[in-house]
Amino acid sequence: MSSTPDVVTSYALAPQRTVTADGVTFAYRELGPRGGVPVVFFVHLAATLDNWDPRIVNPVAAGRHVITFDNRGVGGSTGKVPGTVEEMAADAHTFLRALGHEQVDVFAFSLGGMVAQDLVVAHPELVRRLVLTGTGPRGGKDMDKVARTTFYDIARATLTRSDPKEFLFFERDAAGKAAAKAFVRRLQERTVGRDANIKPLAFLTQLQAIKRYGRSAPSNLAAFTQPTLIANGDHDRMVPSVLSQDLHRRIPGSELVVYPGSGHGGIFQFHEQFAPVAVEFLGRG
Repeated sequence: MSSTPDVVTSYALAPQRTVTADGVTFAYRELGPRGGVPVVFFVHLAATLDNWDPRIVNPVAAGRHVITFDNRGVGGSTGKVPGTVEEMAADAHTFLRALGHEQVDVFAFSLGGMVAQDLVVAHPELVRRLVLTGTGPRGGKDMDKVARTTFYDIARATLTRSDPKEFLFFERDAAGKAAAKAFVRRLQERTVGRDANIKPLAFLTQLQAIKRYGRSAPSNLAAFTQPTLIANGDHDRMVPSVLSQDLHRRIPGSELVVYPGSGHGGIFQFHEQFAPVAVEFLGRG
């Protein structure tokens, strides 16, 4: 009598896999129960598979098939980092079709949210539900200044021997500093099979892609029919919080959650409040 293998619902234990399509080998991880529409996580600037907060991923994976992946040329994925967000979206489409998925829910953060929007523009039938966090629309005001803020905070982090995400994602008050340290510790919970860090040239190429995105003509977000949840902190310095409000106004029927006293990583600082919101939203079917 055969037994059903245990379902992995901890991101720290998620098996690492690869799939090859169009000459690119994509690295990805899977967890949660199989079946139904998967939730695919689109990661942020300079991020690899190891940059997802398990306090966000694990609650979703408790009831859903979750997939995270490395963009082309990042971490364990081969190839060269694309120079535009549109190309990143095309890569995401290639990856998802290689896995055989006809429809997915998307959970996206920062640069991942930009990629997700371009994916919906190009392939609206592929995305069923959409979660956009810490991100903004194509052509959004001051979007092209992300590089300036990023380099400034990297310099500040270097001077204090800190992880740059502590400055980029969190406020520098007592609550923000504590949340930042806790977040960085959580990213180390996986102790085996960790991903390779992004290379400097790949990081700079992503920054240039964001700048082009910020200086491009806006997408027609009014055409989006996917139920959309938008979330951010109220003091996002990387992708200004007003851009979350802009997304909310432009995407019909979208829902907006803003966490006070937090920045770009508001959903990570307030993970105890946000994770149940995201799970409920994604579970509406």
